[in-house]
Amino acid sequence: MKVNKRGVLAAGAIAIVSTLTLAGCSAGTSGGSSSGGDDSGSLTVWVDAERVDALQGAADAYQDKTGVKVELVGKSVDDMKDDFIQQVPTGKGPDIVMGAHDWLGELSTNGVVAPIELGDSSEDYLPVALQAATYDGTVYMLPYAVENIAVLRNADLVPQPATSFDDMVSKRKFVVEQGTEGNPYHLYPFQTAFGAPVFGTDDSGSYDPSDLQLGSEGGFAFADWLGAQGAAGTLNTDVDGEIAKQQFLDGTAAFWLTGPWNVGAATDAGINVAIDPIPSPTGQTASPFAGVKGFFVSAESKNKVAANDFLVNYIGTEDVQLELFKAGNVLPALTAAADSAASDPIIAGFQAVGADAVPMPAIPAMGAVWQYWGVAEAAIINGADPKATWQKLVDDVTAAIK
Repeated sequence: MKVNKRGVLAAGAIAIVSTLTLAGCSAGTSGGSSSGGDDSGSLTVWVDAERVDALQGAADAYQDKTGVKVELVGKSVDDMKDDFIQQVPTGKGPDIVMGAHDWLGELSTNGVVAPIELGDSSEDYLPVALQAATYDGTVYMLPYAVENIAVLRNADLVPQPATSFDDMVSKRKFVVEQGTEGNPYHLYPFQTAFGAPVFGTDDSGSYDPSDLQLGSEGGFAFADWLGAQGAAGTLNTDVDGEIAKQQFLDGTAAFWLTGPWNVGAATDAGINVAIDPIPSPTGQTASPFAGVKGFFVSAESKNKVAANDFLVNYIGTEDVQLELFKAGNVLPALTAAADSAASDPIIAGFQAVGADAVPMPAIPAMGAVWQYWGVAEAAIINGADPKATWQKLVDDVTAAIK
């Protein structure tokens, strides 16, 4: 495989790594292991069980090059984060864990992750991926995939993309997942088009929990718009994910705001799918959230040098990131790999929309937002007073953060 020559560790450092006494561990049947064990020259990596095969080549190549064994342990994504947080302080767990960038606030607060040194290779990643991998100005994650929503259009029913939100809903029916408790994740592009992000950012580009932007003038304008769309029937809390999908699959709706995880269902149904930018209700850019996946190094790993080297110089290469892409069909985080994957027009469409995406906030204060956000939006869609309901949302979130 190709080694990333721009990684922070020079080629000579690889030879040094292979001579270090690096305390590692082998996984038990439960996936647990001790980072402080007696095995030397090894790394234990917890990964999504569906991606073990995609990473085996990198693990084998690293062992062949350095003599450091890389043991891949398939884990359920449902358990991985909690198991990692619980095991690291005890000196157990892996050297490296695969996960999502929005784990970062919790991982950092619990002190279970170590910084990653990307060096010059930081320039090789999509900007949104690098931003998501950074917390309080420090990189803690080696990103491998970026995921965001976009508009799926039935190109047989509507041959050309919509030029605005109003143009879209005037052409054919539009659906977006909501449900009785709302779904602010899917509505966020429209909120940003009103100039109302959840949080502002500090000088490092990190989200600032003290700068809540929900209560800005744009936030209240967005609330008024939500109420109008609910009254017009364009947004409907009776439409959950399954109903939205079915209406697009049966041709009732020609536009569907969703993510790459639903493309397969549409193409399997024989729909001629095009991926469009999210049409703005204001003329300003509609920026969706980006979710970024990657790898974290345990704060208690005795193998941090080798772990950093393996991530930067092996996982951070085009061929490995393309193998991960094949396993999950999610846009790679490495720019060269993303551009290669975008030879598929579906992937290219999501990449184009993702250029305007912003990382989902990983700061702990975001939990207070999720607690109240969707319920408030659903109430407004269902006819509650937009100003009063939005003000209560702002007040509730502010109190919860404090």
